[in-house]
Order: sequence, then C-alpha cells, then structure tokens
Amino acid sequence: MGRKPRVALACIPNNSSMAPLSKQQVETFMSPVQTDCVNVNYYIPENEESDGFSEQRWERLHMARSVVALFIISFFFAFLSFFTGIAGCWKRSNSNIIATGLLQILAALTVAGAMGLWHGVEYYDFKKLHDSQSVYAWPAILRRKGVTEFAYGWSYMLAWAGVGASLLTGILFLASARCLRREKKADQAKNMQYLMPVYPDKRQPYGYAAYPGPYAYHHGSQYGPYGY
Repeated sequence: MGRKPRVALACIPNNSSMAPLSKQQVETFMSPVQTDCVNVNYYIPENEESDGFSEQRWERLHMARSVVALFIISFFFAFLSFFTGIAGCWKRSNSNIIATGLLQILAALTVAGAMGLWHGVEYYDFKKLHDSQSVYAWPAILRRKGVTEFAYGWSYMLAWAGVGASLLTGILFLASARCLRREKKADQAKNMQYLMPVYPDKRQPYGYAAYPGPYAYHHGSQYGPYGY
C-alpha cells in the first residue's frame, strides 16, 4: 500500500457561509478554537492526480510547500537563539548576545518570507489558476459577492505579530551587545591608571649590594715631584 499524502488543516468559522457547505460535501475536523477544518493536500509523495497538474498549479504547490519549510527553519533559528541568549546573559558574553540578535532577525526574515509566499499562494488561487481545483470552477452562485466570504483568522494575525516581535527582539539584543561592549571598554579604561609596569630592571640599584668599580690607573709616579 502506498503512503497517504501529507496534509494540513484549513479552518472555516462556524458563522461562515461556507460552513454548512463544507459539512455536507467534505470531511471536516473540529479545531481547539471551535472552527471547522478541512485537510490541505501537499501531495507528498506525489500521486497520479499531481501528475496532471499544470505548470501554474505546480508553482502554487511549490510555494505552499516552501511556506511550511520556512516556518520549520524559523523555529530552528528561534530554538538556537534560546540557548545563545541564556549563555550570553549568564556569562555577559558579547559574542553570544550578538549571535542571539542575529538568530532572532533570521527567524523574523524566514517567517516574513513564509507569509509572503502564503500571499503568493492566495494570489494564485484567486487570480491565476483557472483549472478544476480553483475558485473559478465553483458554481456561479458560490462566486457571487456576499454568498461566500473570505477572512483572515487569528493565526494570520499572530504570524505577522511574531515577525514584528522577533525583529524587535533581534534589534534589542544587538543594542544590548553594543552597550555591553561600551561598558567593558569603560572598565578597562578605568583600570589602566592602576596598572604598574612589571618589567624587570637590569640596572644595579644605587648603593645596595654593588661591587666597586675598577680603580683609575695612571702611568708614571703617583707622586710626580717626588719620583716614587
């Protein structure tokens, strides 16, 4: 038997006009926030149905897969920043704090990229795709304005809030690393005046354990007039 395709969930509010239709035609699941969810197929592994996709449908599928991949990468960056942040604050390490800030900024950029690709998937669904799986294949009554409504849920708002929070966290960590560097330089400058040279002095000390120098020697008699 082949493996089942990997799927994700797309949730529909209970008060949406699509909720009764989704309950009648597709299998739904109840989410923790009491919304009806349906599976989103990413075709991993690919099957006979995916072999008949058009080029634009494949572009849309690759973007949808990349959204999931970028979210996983952002979680990895955030996981690493947790340990570097603890090490930097515990040891007051400038390098660890800088690494934490950069990891947080990378996490923010990857989440922002994932959200950008998600909007690309949305654009393909409503603007570019015209196959049997697109919105244009729906019955005309469902495509009328006011009959079917589309709205962004709490997870969409939370994702963009996470981008801003991660970016702000990274900037604050980099700023704290700069403040820590200034503090260390100030401490070093303050302690410079207390430092004394420790290099050995090879000169003999005056009047202490010094050997007498050689006596002066003059040719001839020491007492000139007497001829000694």
